[in-house]
This record gives sequence, C-alpha cells and structure tokens, in this order.
Amino acid sequence: MNTDVDDTSENRKIVRFCEEYRHAVEEKDVGRLLAMADGKYEDDGGTVAGDDDIDYEGLKAYLTGKFNQTDAIRYEIRYRRIYPVDATMLHVEYTYSASYKQPSVKGTDWRHTVADNRLVLQRDGESYKVRSGM
Repeated sequence: MNTDVDDTSENRKIVRFCEEYRHAVEEKDVGRLLAMADGKYEDDGGTVAGDDDIDYEGLKAYLTGKFNQTDAIRYEIRYRRIYPVDATMLHVEYTYSASYKQPSVKGTDWRHTVADNRLVLQRDGESYKVRSGM
C-alpha cells in the first residue's frame, strides 16, 4: 500500500475503505460514492465562504458535474495519517495525485493536480461512511 500509517488491522481496514473510494473516483461511479457518504455529509470546501459548501443532497450534483467534465481519471493516494477524533469519528489525511482528461478546443487535454486532503469518516457498523472530504 502507498502509506505512511502504522500497519495495524484497523488502519488496513480504513485504507481498504479509502481504496474503494479511490476506485469509485477513477470509475466516476457517483452511485457508489453516494453510498459511501453519510446522510449527514457536509463539506465546507476548505474555505470560510459559505457559497462552496456541499451537503449530501448537493454531493450528487457536484460529483455528476465534475465527472461529466472529464473523459478519464487517474487518482492516486498516499496515506499520511489516520487518527481518531472521538469514539465514532476519525480523520484520514492524505496526499493525492489526480490526472484527468478533459475536452478542450484542441480535442482533449490531460491535467494534473497534486494536493493534500482529509476524509472525515464516521464508523458505521463494521465499515465507515464519509462525513466530509469527497
């Protein structure tokens, strides 16, 4: 695995869940991503302005819009840190490298982004739901 986190059974389980998320992004699978999201999903886009906030209802439109603008996605994740927030919530901090093919006036262009992100996960029985960070 592409990870800096301690190799524990719990961390392996969390990384497996996050790898499902990563594959769903690459496959542009909105339904699978929505199934992974918590009904209380809420993301502030990393800004203090409220105009880019997304809740669960807005997540489908956001993902569908982004995926419709791309022909192909390659999404790689380097897991940096996993830590609990409380008994039911945890943070997964990672660096991602996204390459995506978008239509342009020349046909299609590959674009590339590298950035840090954090998924906020809510324990859900034996699995997790994403509360923020998609």
